[in-house]
Amino acid sequence: MNQAEIDALTGGAPQRVPDLAELGNGVAATAEVPLAMLMDLTLPLSIELGRTRMTVQEILRLGRGSVVQLERLAGEPIDLYVADRRFAEGEVVVLGEHFGVRITRIISNLAMPEGAA
Repeated sequence: MNQAEIDALTGGAPQRVPDLAELGNGVAATAEVPLAMLMDLTLPLSIELGRTRMTVQEILRLGRGSVVQLERLAGEPIDLYVADRRFAEGEVVVLGEHFGVRITRIISNLAMPEGAA
């Protein structure tokens, strides 16, 4: 591509080189981000009661009143995940006509990820 073709694409206007000072006082790559900047961040929270494996045929037979047996026993702690990372364990509680979760243990961030040896 020659200069005439570049000028035709850009409308012939000279390109302005941005001044890095215009970016403002951002956080440097080596500086720590203030915790207050993260407080309004929204993350997905998932609660896992248990798991099971079913064939497509078994799933298609499910209907109202069907019972799906999970690999976890009644009374075992349930898992809470924040952004697909196991964050805590808890137990199911009933609040009026709603279900809730009482957190019983926060998982240490130093713990090995599941599946790691």
